[in-house]
Amino acid sequence: MSKIDKAMRILIAGFCINLCLGILYAWSVFNKALVSEWGWSAADASSPYAIATITFSLCLLVAGVLQDRMGPRNILILGATLTGLGMIASSFAESVLVLNITFGVITGAGIGFGYACLSPSAMKWFHPSKKGMVNGLIAAGFGLAAVYLAPLTSALITQMGISSSFMILGIGILLIAVPLAATINNPPAGYQPPEPKVKAGQAPIKVKQAVDISWKAMLKTPQFYALWVMYALASATGLMIIGNITNIASVQANLPNAVYLASILAVFNSGGRIGAGILSDKIGGIRTLMLAFILQGINMILFATFDSEFTLIIGTALAALGYGTLLAVFPSLTAEFYGLKNYGTNYGVLYTSWGIGGAIGVAVVGYSMTHGGGYNLAYTISAAMMGVCILLSFFTKPISEEKAAELKAA
Repeated sequence: MSKIDKAMRILIAGFCINLCLGILYAWSVFNKALVSEWGWSAADASSPYAIATITFSLCLLVAGVLQDRMGPRNILILGATLTGLGMIASSFAESVLVLNITFGVITGAGIGFGYACLSPSAMKWFHPSKKGMVNGLIAAGFGLAAVYLAPLTSALITQMGISSSFMILGIGILLIAVPLAATINNPPAGYQPPEPKVKAGQAPIKVKQAVDISWKAMLKTPQFYALWVMYALASATGLMIIGNITNIASVQANLPNAVYLASILAVFNSGGRIGAGILSDKIGGIRTLMLAFILQGINMILFATFDSEFTLIIGTALAALGYGTLLAVFPSLTAEFYGLKNYGTNYGVLYTSWGIGGAIGVAVVGYSMTHGGGYNLAYTISAAMMGVCILLSFFTKPISEEKAAELKAA
């Protein structure tokens, strides 16, 4: 098997595994069914998802450390297995506490362990000039999962009931994701990715080799804190729209059943990951982020005026594009600034900003509802947060070779 064939197989397998790990996006369907069929309160029905996202973030950090030391395969197999077993165990749950453990802790941990291992492995098989494309495609699998999982889960619950749906989806994950996980591995020592093809007469593509920096040294760089704040604030804005779009549609445009907006979110979220990943390879990650921040900032300024179905579709698509950009570009920047050797740990540390971003988004909506009586204040705060991100993107530059060498030696 040629180097290119092997690299593409790793990339496709990673994309397909994320299509399974994206089971997190099916929760909105389970949430609705638990309230309508089992009579759970909205808070009780939401708690397994909330716990899963927290567990996911924490385990992504742990898995990043482990895969840097042990390689991706065993950690990824563990993640896929836990995800499937957690879903199967959820089929026996009859109480909030049990479902919090089976889905919230076990499935959430599995998703975190699995998600952490895919990008670092895939990036090592490809030329550094393609790291944005690789991250974009891997991340797109996770985002695209909502497109098929929501209708599939809805059909299963209608035909088989809630418990059987958990069981079937869990078995499906074990049958598909675990065998694929067994095919993922790092390239052998001394491996050199094939050079990208260029037109006749053109010079080969040159990419500056990143110096491998540990997480402790990373924390000594101002670039890390700029990236962390940008990731947190931009995630807060995107997650705020994603988590509230159907209610926003009902309040602003009197669209009580705008569930299709969730599908639009999923498609443009995934498209944003792929498009931004490819764009970042051409113009650079920071410039790509700056464009996304400007677009999202303008979108937030205008969002209060979106009072028709058409304008809400446009606003939803732009919000999803902006959010999707984050999940493709920040992993690439982590590799570009701090190297691939410790990437799993370094990105796990940076990814804590995503979890904080989700909490900020919830707090912004809560504050807006309490003090403004609607979403308008939330849009204003979000626009201001995007302004901070734009400002930071102006001043965030790659680490100099001298500084990187100094940090590595320390």
